[in-house]
Amino acid sequence: MPKSSKELTNARKEEIVNACEKLYETMSFKEITVKDIGAVTSFTRTSVYNYFHTKEEIFLALLKREYEKWIKDINALVENNAALSVEEFASSLASILDRRKLLLKLMTMNNYDMEENSRPENLAEFKQVYGESINALDRCFAKFTRLAEAERQELLYIFLPFVYGIYPYAEVTKKQRVAMAQANVAFKYHSVYELTYNCVKNLLKGKGE
Repeated sequence: MPKSSKELTNARKEEIVNACEKLYETMSFKEITVKDIGAVTSFTRTSVYNYFHTKEEIFLALLKREYEKWIKDINALVENNAALSVEEFASSLASILDRRKLLLKLMTMNNYDMEENSRPENLAEFKQVYGESINALDRCFAKFTRLAEAERQELLYIFLPFVYGIYPYAEVTKKQRVAMAQANVAFKYHSVYELTYNCVKNLLKGKGE
């Protein structure tokens, strides 16, 4: 049965975003072009522009999809657990974020470029999902910490900037390691899980469970 116009459009967009994700595994944001992305799809490069006007819009769609996965994980944590200790809660959030390294890489490395070079309607769609992620985190904190709304808001606006900056600390390149050694900078490697676990546990230290 032939796909409807909307189904075909969504399928084409998904294929383009998948192609972008595949290229981003081995190429940098600056290196990747729309031509490169089109070459990995089943249709022509010029057809890509029927769905996305810029490379940044494609990356923004990829970031939006990663946020949706993160939201799904957070909601599952809330739905599948009646109660968690501070340590269990910190460990659960850390495990979720540890599985979302692509999300962390995109938000840390290329978020400004993606937003600046996307059409307002695309940016608004992304911001809606971004807002949903904040609401999901708030529900999570509300259930497992029993903090008042004002306290949760304070917590969120410490945790969210932390999330935006975590990737460079956890994913250090060989070149960076060599440079730090040459500069006599003592650097101890920590994973996304370790950094997030310690952050959440310390944020909740002394607060009511």
